[in-house]
Amino acid sequence: MLNSANLPASLPQPPGPDHVPTERELREDLAAAYRLIALFGMTDTVFTHLSVRVPGEGHQFLVNPYGLLFEEITASSLVLVDADGEPKQETSWPVNPAGFVIHSAVHREAPNAACVMHTHTQAGMTVCAQAGGLLMLNQMSMEFHGRVAIHEYEGIAADDNLSERERIVRDLGDNACLLLRNHGLLTVGRTVAEAFYTMYYLEQACRLQVAAQSTGAPLSIPPTQVVERTAAQFTPGPNKGWLPWQALRRKLDREQPDYRH
Repeated sequence: MLNSANLPASLPQPPGPDHVPTERELREDLAAAYRLIALFGMTDTVFTHLSVRVPGEGHQFLVNPYGLLFEEITASSLVLVDADGEPKQETSWPVNPAGFVIHSAVHREAPNAACVMHTHTQAGMTVCAQAGGLLMLNQMSMEFHGRVAIHEYEGIAADDNLSERERIVRDLGDNACLLLRNHGLLTVGRTVAEAFYTMYYLEQACRLQVAAQSTGAPLSIPPTQVVERTAAQFTPGPNKGWLPWQALRRKLDREQPDYRH
């Protein structure tokens, strides 16, 4: 239950540009993201991944253990893996290296991809199956104008098609979002908060598009200059998504505090 006494006394301030998150901070952030993806109905049972790069030497990442539902993930259950998805810590749960193929490629090559999120939602996969991709139908979708790339489907991403990794990274470029054609959504961020913000609102834009199309009524798409002006009003920055992330973390602290364990 919401208790106003537990609310912050003032607007929380983001960390400074020199802040380097600890592994513990990243574990709690990523566990929170898993819980929120489940809370907002964006899961595919035990499949798909959210991952975050751990600062330090080498390429190491935190990812979910294979077989747990997103709603079951806790900070301590996340597994530290190398760039090939192999565990770098003792764990009683398996890790799905094949499922980490896309993530490892993006993490290693995209400088803005400290966190990578991938989903198989109904709305997201529906839009990814449409030739027109994401349409600029509403204000939420317009935030993504010029920021959404497309990667054509090549089958299940696995180690038997290593060259696809290069094409995924090439297609993503410096964009925040990638529509994996006939597959699902992928977002990246400099922080877990940023990647989650992008995934949440990309998913909302997809849901709104499918809902608008389902009415059968003619669709109204604003002129290009209006779309471009609107997109420019959504100013990206180093703390993108940080403020709503704090609010969502407070929600989890009230309702699902075990995510921190």
